[in-house]
Amino acid sequence: MTSHDRRARTLSALRALEEQHGLPAGTTLGVHLVDTGSTDGTPEAVRLRHPAVEVMSVGADVSRNQALRIASRNSRSGGGGGGPLGDDPVGPSHAWTHQLWLDDGVDLLRGGLATLLRTSRAAGRDAVVVGAVRNAYGDTVYSGRRGRSLTLVEPAAHRPEPCDTYDGRVVLLPRGVFETVGDPDKVFRHRMGDYDHGRRARRAGVAAFVAPGHAGECVDGPAAPGSREPGIGVLEALRRVSSARELPPRQWWVYCLRHTWPWAPYLMVSPYARTAARATLGRLRA
Repeated sequence: MTSHDRRARTLSALRALEEQHGLPAGTTLGVHLVDTGSTDGTPEAVRLRHPAVEVMSVGADVSRNQALRIASRNSRSGGGGGGPLGDDPVGPSHAWTHQLWLDDGVDLLRGGLATLLRTSRAAGRDAVVVGAVRNAYGDTVYSGRRGRSLTLVEPAAHRPEPCDTYDGRVVLLPRGVFETVGDPDKVFRHRMGDYDHGRRARRAGVAAFVAPGHAGECVDGPAAPGSREPGIGVLEALRRVSSARELPPRQWWVYCLRHTWPWAPYLMVSPYARTAARATLGRLRA
């Protein structure tokens, strides 16, 4: 897990993880959180209320993707078994079998982790299992993705749904998959690292499935891109769309080159061209 200035949400996510039920006998969880320079007391609150969680504080200049890579490294060096979440921290009890990416804005439903593990057992140790996340209205906002357009995959009620890649909010990686694919690529700082990871996994012959039902809930879904704000000028719209929050050109080019050839040159320029056109039309209409 990673966190940054969302103390209440982070504590809520950890509480939901602590309340999981239906796990296989003998299951232990080691929780590894990397906080990127929070100023709202998130690390201190986590250490106080969840002493079994390993918390590492890094600078605010560390990107979310890099923080996830650090948390992944810590989880592997820690052995993956820290004992029950509510207990005091102890040494690793056994070699880890799975790694779970969990966004600190997601509260797992009480049987969410058990469903992910059950799906993983059925799919085999060479498959990624994705947990779909719903908002307060019950709409799916994060899940697996399909196709070049990254269409959101709705979870089925009773069976896994195949997907091509995934949002990184709730993702279960068996150890064998990690050893094949590794961590998200460090070239991606905030966005696209999860999509790239899924594409690389599929290229390596690793299947990916969305587990049945919803695995978790979040307060809301993805925020509307700032580059689409009505009334802003073309230069401001282009500045926003090319920022780290949206589609920084170098990282977007790497993604396009890896996964969309021979359409990479066209797809590389298309979001910036659409943004400029949208802003121009908006100004003309105004």
